[in-house]
Amino acid sequence: MAQILGLLLLSFFITAVLLVPFIDFLYKLRLNRTNENKRVDTLNKATPITAKLLAYKTKKPIGGGALVVVITAVLSLWSYGLLGIQANASEFFILIFTMLSFGLLGLYDDARKNFNKDRSGFFGLRWRHKLIIQILLGLFIGLYFFLVLKYDILNIHWFGFLDLGIFIVPLTAFAVVSFANAYNITDGLDGLSSGVLLICLISFTILSAQLLHPSLAVFLAIWIGSLIAFLYFNIFPARIELGDTGALAFGATLAVVGLLTGRILALAVIGGIFIFEVGSSLLQVLSKHFAGKKLFAVAPLHLWFMNRGWEEPKVVMRFWIAAILFAVFGLWLGVIK
Repeated sequence: MAQILGLLLLSFFITAVLLVPFIDFLYKLRLNRTNENKRVDTLNKATPITAKLLAYKTKKPIGGGALVVVITAVLSLWSYGLLGIQANASEFFILIFTMLSFGLLGLYDDARKNFNKDRSGFFGLRWRHKLIIQILLGLFIGLYFFLVLKYDILNIHWFGFLDLGIFIVPLTAFAVVSFANAYNITDGLDGLSSGVLLICLISFTILSAQLLHPSLAVFLAIWIGSLIAFLYFNIFPARIELGDTGALAFGATLAVVGLLTGRILALAVIGGIFIFEVGSSLLQVLSKHFAGKKLFAVAPLHLWFMNRGWEEPKVVMRFWIAAILFAVFGLWLGVIK
C-alpha cells in the first residue's frame, strides 16, 4: 500500500511540475480548436446549438492528455522494474499498449484539426478508417486477453461465472471501442470527463485491492496521480483540454482496466455516465435516420442540459455526483458474493 500511495504522489508531483510549461508550449504552438472551427462551417450550420454552446472553447489549447499518457506509461514501466516479481508484465504491457496506441490515433486527430490538413489529405484517414483502426486494435487486445492472459471467464453478478472461450475476443473489442468513443463524446465540458474518470479509477483501485490485483492497482495509482494534477487545470474555467489524444486513450484503457478485473457488469455500471452519454448520441442519430427528426434538441446529454439553461459548472458537478452513485453501485456489484 505504501508503494502504491508513493507512486500516486510521485505521478502527481511530476505532472504538476510539467503541466505549466507544457500549457505554455501548447499556447505558443497555437494548438487549439480555432483552426478546426475555420474548416467546419458546414458542420456548424448543421449543429447550430452545439456551435453556440461551445463557441467560447475555441482558443483553449488541446493536447493535455498527451502529457498524462506519457507520464503514466513511463512511470508504469519504471514501477515494474521497481516492484519486480510483484507485478504482472503481461498486464502492464496490455494496459500501456492500449493507452499508447489509442493515444497515437487521437494524436492524429488533434494534429489534423490544428494544422487544417483536411483539404491536403493529411494521411487520408476519414472517420470510417479510424473506426476500422480502433476495431483492429480492439481485436488485438481481445486476442491478447485470450491467448496471453488466458482470460475467457467473466464473473457476472446473478449469473455467476461465464466461460466465453474465444468469444471473449469480440466482447473485448466491443468494450474497448465503445468506451473509447463514449469518453470522446463525454469530453465536452471543463472537468466533466476527467472528473468522472477519476471517480471510476478510484473505484477500480478499491476493487483491484479487494481482488488482490497488485499490477492493476499500481497502474491505476500512477494514472490517478497524473489525472489529479491535470484536473486542477481542467476544471472550469479550464486552461487546457484533453484533446482526442487523451480522450481515446483514456476511454479504451478504462475498458481494459474493467475487463482485467473480470467484472464486466461492474465496468458498465461504474462507467455509467459514459454509457448514458454515448447512448444519447446514438439515439439521436437513429432518430434522425429512421424517424427524420431529432429525439433531443441537442446531444449528448451534457449539451442537452446546457441548452435547458444549466450553467456549465452545474452540469459538471451534478454529473460527478451521478458518477459517484454509479461507482458505489458498481463496487457493490463487483465485491458482492
